[in-house]
Amino acid sequence: MSLKHITAEEAAGYINNGDVIGCSGFTPAGAVKAIPGAIGERAKAEHAQGKEFKIGVITGASTGDSLDGALARAEAVAWRTPYQSNKDLRDLINSGKADYFDQHLSVVGQNLRYGFLGKVNCAVIEACDVSENGEIVLTTGVGVSPSICKMADKILIELNAHHPKELRGIHDIYVPQDPPNRREIPVYKPSDRAGVETIKVDPSKIMGIVETNLPDEVKPFSKHDEITETIGQNVAKFLVGELRAGRIPKSFLPIQSGVGNIANAVLGALGANPEIPTFQMYTEVIQDSVIELMKKGDISFASGCSLTVSSPVLDDVYSDLNFFKPKLVLRPQEISNSPEVARRIGIVSINTALEADIFGNINSSQVMGSKMMNGIGGSGDFTRNAYISIFTCPSVAKKGLISAIVPLVSHVDHTEHSVQVLITEQGIADLRSKSPAARAKEIINNCVHPDYKEQLWEYFRFAGENHAQTPQTLSAAFGMHIKFLKTGDMRNINWQEYMSK
Repeated sequence: MSLKHITAEEAAGYINNGDVIGCSGFTPAGAVKAIPGAIGERAKAEHAQGKEFKIGVITGASTGDSLDGALARAEAVAWRTPYQSNKDLRDLINSGKADYFDQHLSVVGQNLRYGFLGKVNCAVIEACDVSENGEIVLTTGVGVSPSICKMADKILIELNAHHPKELRGIHDIYVPQDPPNRREIPVYKPSDRAGVETIKVDPSKIMGIVETNLPDEVKPFSKHDEITETIGQNVAKFLVGELRAGRIPKSFLPIQSGVGNIANAVLGALGANPEIPTFQMYTEVIQDSVIELMKKGDISFASGCSLTVSSPVLDDVYSDLNFFKPKLVLRPQEISNSPEVARRIGIVSINTALEADIFGNINSSQVMGSKMMNGIGGSGDFTRNAYISIFTCPSVAKKGLISAIVPLVSHVDHTEHSVQVLITEQGIADLRSKSPAARAKEIINNCVHPDYKEQLWEYFRFAGENHAQTPQTLSAAFGMHIKFLKTGDMRNINWQEYMSK
């Protein structure tokens, strides 16, 4: 059969109110860009006639504005999972106009196949090539595209000429069997491949191909500043100490790094440190800094789920694919974020906290315990299974009006049982083999900003008077949050207003 080429508007005609669509991409890398906008315009037209038009949206992670933003501004989103980072969608979620539920990114693919997310009506997939017999070559992000294509009734493809067909071979498409027939994932080092180069589908499911030529909507992260540079240096200092102590092999271990300017600063510091050998990455997002360090010879191989790099860096990669393709592999997030693989190969996980408490609990997703920021993402997949799990954050936010370290986090994404090291620009707190009280002392001594240090010591001393195993006082645990909500400033708290024996 011959595959049909259609317009984005014609593609949108295949989507109906109440449908659930699954989209390609992981971050803006590999996310569809034309069809969602057409769906949004259709939703607006339906709404103008007083008709309901909302859909469920499943992706690998966050996407670009042409997907999440376009659908959010059209109020076309009934529900969304598993992760997002778009302001318009965030506003829709936090105003209660769209449902949202967080998921660990490693489980999304299997949850689709298990039927936990319901029926998927249509897959909307970006590709750089597609054959008449149903072989799809993805672009810069894999996400959950293999499982979406398997479970969807229909498939729509955006064939994006911005990405060369020569990307074929950079992907490793492997989907585990479902229980009770699942076997181990045969990945024993970052460069191992377990699957095939393409997604193979029944071509009769492909409703049409929309031709595009659109770049990924990856925005450059802000440049390093003194704080992020210091955090990076502190991470490097800690890992050098582990090398010297023999707790990390001399050959080093694969690195997993979160997304953003802190992550870029951390990787830059690792690459620049002469005591850290050339290393490999087993992570979800491959960023600009990874490509830079690869060119310098500091990173020898990177396994991820997406190539989330700025346009100039992606142009650089595409201009020298012969150099980069042997050093890169893009996998489904079920594999890139696999707890099994992470634990087997001994990754060092380095992720960013929104908020931490004095015992090492981490909030990655909620502002003041109730407003969704982005989501938990893949940090839990790695943290719980890392050889060493590290969280980083600046010690303060909003020009010092907020302390990132509080008596008790307002929302828990990662418990103290999984978090081994906390690092800010102030210093390093090694929490391994320490009791709750000892962890609190370590964090207050080493990681808290000077403006909040005595304040948190006062809290710790009062809470410790109860002689509990965990020095915590429920009446005051959220005192700093409450003060901020009332005054816009966490500093100079009067604990007596909150504390009661």
